[in-house]
Amino acid sequence: MVTKEQILEALADFYDGGYHRSAVELGLIRDVVIKESGVHLTYILTEEGANTALYRQEMETALGSIGVVSAHIRFRPITEYEREALEEKPSQEGRSPAGSTLLSEGSKTKFIAIASGKGGVGKSTVTVNLAAALARMGRKIGIIDADIYGFSVPDMMGIEERPGTSASGDKIVPVERFGVKVISMGFFVEDNAPIIWRGPMLGKMLQNFFAEVEWGELDYMLLDLPPGTGDVALDVHQLLPSSREIIVTTPHATAAFVAARAGAMAARTGHDIIGVVENMSYYVNRLGEVEYLFGRGGGAKLAEELNTELLAQIPLGAPDNAPADPDYSPSVYKSGTAAGRLYDEMAERVVSKLES
Repeated sequence: MVTKEQILEALADFYDGGYHRSAVELGLIRDVVIKESGVHLTYILTEEGANTALYRQEMETALGSIGVVSAHIRFRPITEYEREALEEKPSQEGRSPAGSTLLSEGSKTKFIAIASGKGGVGKSTVTVNLAAALARMGRKIGIIDADIYGFSVPDMMGIEERPGTSASGDKIVPVERFGVKVISMGFFVEDNAPIIWRGPMLGKMLQNFFAEVEWGELDYMLLDLPPGTGDVALDVHQLLPSSREIIVTTPHATAAFVAARAGAMAARTGHDIIGVVENMSYYVNRLGEVEYLFGRGGGAKLAEELNTELLAQIPLGAPDNAPADPDYSPSVYKSGTAAGRLYDEMAERVVSKLES
């Protein structure tokens, strides 16, 4: 079976009609997936009225030279945001927007977007605890709190300090907590002021979180997305075509039904869904009895609908720690607790999926 590197090498001499440069160098070939049924990829069109039939024929011929029998090529027009980034890209670099090492083709960082169909299902709780669990496994982890209107990651992790600046003064240094590097809109807003921005401004801020932050080398970058399928979620899907996704829901049937929309968006944009997390699955009362406060089965049903697996069922609760504890945070469970062990097991499953 061919590799992604072989595919890109075979297409290296395919020149884009709009820019008259290598499509691979420009980063116009996205979402390369190799399956038994053939090679799947997306081509970003930079010119109106492009001869897609000719494009398809030439790419199929190039791929056929390395033994690809079936090539499934999807075309979509370039977005305004992508074109602006492309105009800024030097021809010799061949890297993704803003020259960020995290977004360059040679980056080894794996991106995991944590999404939900609606608010209030514990998406951010899952994000911070999965990040902490991955860090306990020895992985280098970062979080971008991309829920720009409803940022909560700093508070949930008990972060009180603010980001610094690099020695050169041109980069933001993220705050590190529980072995996780964190950046959030919450660091740059005074007195919990509301954010009154429109889509393009949100996309620019998200780009800045990649390009202007000194992340260093990361194994995994987790993105806490806003609920639903709005502007920020769409920007993430366009900016990170190779991102994986975890969908968070509660066991209630309605919540799972709404969460399916986020899963459908991931599928349409070519993102692999790692699995579903069912949060608030049950409650263990003082007698040790299990109570299903929000119903049962929503997570399993959603996983089946999205053709993925149920990664974890997390009980309703809160960490049992005190503000005087140096490792205190309102929402991060310690490894030795029952919920902490569930997150450790989930982290192991995620690593097994992405590193096997």
